[in-house]
Amino acid sequence: MAEQNFDLVVIGSGPGGYVAAIRAAQLGMKTAVIERESLGGICLNWGCIPTKALLRSAEVYHLMQNAEAFGLKADNIAYDARKVVERSRKVAGRLSGGVAHLLKKNKVMVIEGQARLAGKGKVKVEKDGKPAADLAARHIILATGARARSLPGLEPDGKLIWTYKEAMVPETMPKSLLVIGSGAIGIEFASFYSDLGADVTVVEVMDRVLPVEDEEISAFARKAFEKQGMTIHTGAKVTGLKTGKDNVTASVEMSDGKTESLTVDRVILAVGITGNVEDIGLENTKVEVDRGHVVINEWMETGEPGVYAIGDLAGPPWLAHKASHEGVICVEKIAGEKTHPLNTGNIPGCTYCRPQVASVGLTEAQAKEAGHEVKVGRFPFIGNGKAIALGDSEGLIKTVFDAKTGELLGAHMIGAEVTELIQGYVVARTLETTEAELMENIFPHPTLSEMMHESVLDAYGRAIHF
Repeated sequence: MAEQNFDLVVIGSGPGGYVAAIRAAQLGMKTAVIERESLGGICLNWGCIPTKALLRSAEVYHLMQNAEAFGLKADNIAYDARKVVERSRKVAGRLSGGVAHLLKKNKVMVIEGQARLAGKGKVKVEKDGKPAADLAARHIILATGARARSLPGLEPDGKLIWTYKEAMVPETMPKSLLVIGSGAIGIEFASFYSDLGADVTVVEVMDRVLPVEDEEISAFARKAFEKQGMTIHTGAKVTGLKTGKDNVTASVEMSDGKTESLTVDRVILAVGITGNVEDIGLENTKVEVDRGHVVINEWMETGEPGVYAIGDLAGPPWLAHKASHEGVICVEKIAGEKTHPLNTGNIPGCTYCRPQVASVGLTEAQAKEAGHEVKVGRFPFIGNGKAIALGDSEGLIKTVFDAKTGELLGAHMIGAEVTELIQGYVVARTLETTEAELMENIFPHPTLSEMMHESVLDAYGRAIHF
């Protein structure tokens, strides 16, 4: 088999891999992408995008159930689980096809199969157990992503105990559900199934739900979820799962040390992810793996010259937009372009539950722990005309500033469409904006974004509408 030569080979076509490949092609590099499953990776096919399609269906169903609040009438409201899933899969398929178009447009060669490093600057590809391609490249980017992590005694079986994959394509809707873990993935599935009528219980080992978020936002979220009917146990852990014919009995050690049994139709494991470091040829390289993730420096370089790693494979935060940004930085550094290391403090986090949660930068507690004297502003959705008109006035926007310099240290939101609003604060942090510029900004009326302005004003005792 003739060896094919490239400037860059990217292993994996998720939001890190395909973006890196396209940017490399734009910079004149002869580039190939190797993908063993579907273009777009987990994000487009089994993560970010299809879950948002599911959540949108649940949101519309919730609105239909509350039609009378808007002066509307809707009778015999119901959903078809098969069609809900079908729509989600169509959305994923459409976007995967879009990635294929973009790669073709940018003249990036796509090779199907399982790739392995095979010596300095060498990559071998197999498909269906047979050799498919031999590639040579000066630079190789590993973008193989990650998969759901399991815990001893809590292994998924794909039928009664689910990972995110099974949770996205249920054959029937469970009447009761246990979600283990209350990070973004766990809470999004809890929200989806709860809105479609399931009796949902969430067990979180940390002392609060959404533990990476600001404590005030976490507390607000918990109240909202419990008001919707969810049962939430924090400071608790599932110590065992016993499967029956069509149900699962969980042993749950509560925060007081007592163990209780809970029987549900299905269980979703959402206890984190681990990088896909196996079977890609790392054993004969200087690439270092730490706790399931490849170790990199600020330019995404591994310990092996000419080999780089980006995205979920390279560790937290496990976010698609972080992977894309890393891919661009990595490629631009390779090409000799002027670029910059990734500032993780400016990476926004979004959770698409109901109500939505979004944040960037330091929490209030983190800011204080870092030695900052802080000024904190808050503005509730109930004080915003657009939120009231939408019939969605449950929420809060919180901003944290350095009292001495006016630096925006962090912003934290919960409520309608905050996953869209957060970018305003991300731009502000990137531009190193202080409270002065934010106060002088004119926000359109009536919009939800006005609350961002009011929260800043409140931090300095100048809020107008609250």
